[in-house]
Amino acid sequence: MKNIEPKKLCLANLPTPIQKVVFEGKSFLIKRDDFTGLETSGNKIRKLEYLLYKAKKEKADYVFTTGGEQSNHARTTAVSSASIGLKSKLFLWGKDSANADGNLFLDKIFGAELRFLSKAEFINSSKIMSDEEINFKKKNKKIFLIPEGGSSTLGIWGYINFIHELNSQLELKKLNGITAASGSGGTAAGMLIGLTLLGLKTKIFAVNVLYEKKIITEKIFTLVYDCIKEFNLKIKIDESLLEIVDGYSTEGYKNISADKLSVIKSFARSSGILLDPTYTGKAFNAYNDNFIGNKNLFVHTGGIFGAFNKRKNYLET
Repeated sequence: MKNIEPKKLCLANLPTPIQKVVFEGKSFLIKRDDFTGLETSGNKIRKLEYLLYKAKKEKADYVFTTGGEQSNHARTTAVSSASIGLKSKLFLWGKDSANADGNLFLDKIFGAELRFLSKAEFINSSKIMSDEEINFKKKNKKIFLIPEGGSSTLGIWGYINFIHELNSQLELKKLNGITAASGSGGTAAGMLIGLTLLGLKTKIFAVNVLYEKKIITEKIFTLVYDCIKEFNLKIKIDESLLEIVDGYSTEGYKNISADKLSVIKSFARSSGILLDPTYTGKAFNAYNDNFIGNKNLFVHTGGIFGAFNKRKNYLET
């Protein structure tokens, strides 16, 4: 790893712990990537360690990135950028609020500049950010662009390294699978490369929360093969090791059904672990229905601040 891994900043609290949890009589292991930090809680900081190292090296003035108005990635980018002396501008799908809550509240507290996008605009957010970069260049400001979720060939090294960290904590070869939420696909892509580098056949169950199944599958494998090419990795991918678990976000990316919230609340009250409504809550519902126990590890990828924005739903359920 050391001779091929790109350089990164040390921003996350690593390694994150693995805990044994019992839910409704079933025992399983959970990797607490919500413990990567407080304000930077969750999986996104692992990717940003690599991306922000490059931003600093290129002497950027601003970091641009995109996501929903409750994006964990956008919040972590705002916090992390502030911690290393960079400004951030976030292009968010949603609307502003005078009573901002959850991740949007933190975006504002940490000084991120905000531009709100319609759903149609969000689809073209990469172009919108590139156009804005041109305007900033006219002001002699250097911009570093980070894609949605930090999911780039560089960013996914956060989860390539995650697999090596995990393998140092337990015998990965004894696991049948790893289950985690999948939004932009970077976490699953990194884990697939990491497992392949170690010669392991552990399956990845990526619970799709945002895109159509075909689209997220293409996104993940594009990231995988582009990363292999860019970093000249001498590996061959077994595509059957990735399984996209669909059907757990039919209510929409920004919403969550009452039945799923009921499982989240039951889990919180029995384990002391809170799951968010967009990513980990939906992923855990899939895990609980299909994979719990059975030598399948669940990855808590964070998202606690998103729960506050949906507190009315949590309390009504």
